[in-house]
Amino acid sequence: MKSFPKYFGILSRSGLILLGLLFLVIGCDNRDKKADEISKIPLELSVSRFDRDFADASPADLPRLKKRYPYLFPSQFPDSMWVAKFSDTIQTELSEEVDKAFGNFDKETEDLKSLFQHIKYYFPKWKVPKVVTVTSDVRYNDRVILTDTLLLLGLDNYLGPDHHFYGSIQRYIAEGLDKRYLCSDVASAFSKQVLKFPRNRTFLARMVYYGKELYLKDKLLPNATDGEKIGYSPEDLAWARDSESQIWRHFVENELLYSTDAKLDRRFLDPAPFSKFQLELDRDSPGRLGRYMGWQIVRAFMDKNEVTLEQMLAIPADEIFKKSNYKPKK
Repeated sequence: MKSFPKYFGILSRSGLILLGLLFLVIGCDNRDKKADEISKIPLELSVSRFDRDFADASPADLPRLKKRYPYLFPSQFPDSMWVAKFSDTIQTELSEEVDKAFGNFDKETEDLKSLFQHIKYYFPKWKVPKVVTVTSDVRYNDRVILTDTLLLLGLDNYLGPDHHFYGSIQRYIAEGLDKRYLCSDVASAFSKQVLKFPRNRTFLARMVYYGKELYLKDKLLPNATDGEKIGYSPEDLAWARDSESQIWRHFVENELLYSTDAKLDRRFLDPAPFSKFQLELDRDSPGRLGRYMGWQIVRAFMDKNEVTLEQMLAIPADEIFKKSNYKPKK
């Protein structure tokens, strides 16, 4: 009899392990069913390659191009400007480099289709836009433009961080000019259609806003890495994960969460080469760590609360924070 409690304990632990495995199998099965359901959502995706059409055209084709793509030829620009572009050597090289990087755009088309199917699953009323690829003279701030009916993709902004076109661009910006971030950028553009920037001026409200955007990507881009979602290298992501507890302690101990100091956006939310704790570790850190922390808060909230994705987007930051019971990983 003396050995019974020990034996019973072993059985209990074994039972817990089996129960855990059962939940894991059920969870995987549910995810597989959802993925299968999403992949079967009917969706017509139209991709027009204006970049190629323009590269293959001559001045005589300008009327045809203007008729097919009227939204790309603003009236304030004279035809002479477009005629000059046909023979512009930089424009020619841009087109050639885009062709090398993207080819027929087949993989990207499939990735966009999957993204749009996921959007339709969570937001059934959303209308799929017409996709048009362009070259934009490397206007990286406008590399993705999404309207209710149109998605413009500036492919010359996705040639890889070491491309010679980006030699004069700050390194932390050039790192994001890679085609592996294209769908993530489109998801960010979509998030602005369903997510309102907070009127609440606190640092916490803005952290949670960006956390909601990144959590949207968890659902819309399930096969993307966390680095691709937030725009971090593997090293940057590892730094953020390993330092999560210290970052949180810094925010709490310095009473930053409810601060309305606009400088906090520049220090921890806006794109930057590194975050600004005003400590020696700054230059080892990635930028936008406030967004990363907001992401972890939203993830903790969604793990603990039964709400839909769409419902979560409308919940105020304070409520999300309180109900998340967020505790950083140590």
